Amino acid sequence: MKKRISSTILSLIIIIFPIIAQNKIIVSDNLEITKLSDNVYLHKSFLVIENYGKIGANGLLLVEDGKALMIDSPWNDNQTEELYNWLKDSLNTTITTFIPTHWHEDCMGGLGYLQTKGVSSYTNLMTIDIAKEKNLPIPQHGFDHSLFLDFHGIPVECTYLGGGHSTDNIVVWLPFENILFGGCCIKDINSTNLGNLSDADVEAWPSTMRKMIDKFPNAKIVVPGHGPTGGTELMRHTLQLLEK
Repeated sequence: MKKRISSTILSLIIIIFPIIAQNKIIVSDNLEITKLSDNVYLHKSFLVIENYGKIGANGLLLVEDGKALMIDSPWNDNQTEELYNWLKDSLNTTITTFIPTHWHEDCMGGLGYLQTKGVSSYTNLMTIDIAKEKNLPIPQHGFDHSLFLDFHGIPVECTYLGGGHSTDNIVVWLPFENILFGGCCIKDINSTNLGNLSDADVEAWPSTMRKMIDKFPNAKIVVPGHGPTGGTELMRHTLQLLEK
């Protein structure tokens, strides 16, 4: 009987594993893509950083009618070009809109390349000001507290809730699928600390997280800037780390 049960479990694993594996596409050593739904893809890019090793950074792609809205770019122009070409060749899709959630390279390191392709960019006005100060590529369109976009019939909501990992970090809400991109303001469930705080607003961060928890209680998928996705427990976990 035990052998029969073990054999059944093994068969289920063999059947299920390819289905899971099919959702993740390895584009290169430094870029992979995971399909979250019919319209949404998670892109993860990797960069070797001194004292930290190889770090993966998350971003999203919202795809509709052969067009894509990108939330956070890969680390640099080369990786962003690679992702741009993959979308064009594999999904017959072109990136037309870009939303960086703050000014760090793991969010808008590919903006320079996207600008050569005529991609429209939207972000916090604070991010634009910082980009100007640091001589970085400058996003085109800015907003103060919130911005609502209609991307080919799909609503996209950008919100500034306060400082956190950086003073300018925003979150992006996709209400049609209850997906929240929290970016680096949210830590993954395995994080035991807050990470790089060199540009953080640690005093404001707890208040920002409480606002986020209150505003998005029904989020089914929460995407942190780094690490695996989760649910609303990621927001609560981040707040717990802050309260330590």
